Amino acid sequence: MRSRYTAYVTGDIDHIVRTQDEAGGDVDREAIEKFSRESEWLGLEIVATEAGGEGDEKGMVEFVARYRPKTGGGGETRHHERSQFARRDGRWIFASGEPVKAAPVRKAPTAGRNDPCPCGSGKKFKRCHGA
Repeated sequence: MRSRYTAYVTGDIDHIVRTQDEAGGDVDREAIEKFSRESEWLGLEIVATEAGGEGDEKGMVEFVARYRPKTGGGGETRHHERSQFARRDGRWIFASGEPVKAAPVRKAPTAGRNDPCPCGSGKKFKRCHGA
């Protein structure tokens, strides 16, 4: 994963194409090159890994790559993905990737007007912290 990220940063499109599983379909080299060239790369964080060791034939890397467009004034984007890799002829290749969706933000329940105040005062919420 680190080598593929570095290839995007340095514009080494040949490496990206070379480490892509051919079974995944055609690689849009032009789109990859444009994305690589037009992005300012800000960092890579490896979140988790599974397998992918010396004796393994498959592995998974969960990562967050941060970037922003070089033109247009866009803000930072975080690309969070779980990528599957497979070993072919002794080399690791990218087999597939799936975006990781952020957990929804849920609002904590709040005390109603006539409920006891959560501070423990014994007063109704409306007469204590709800005032």
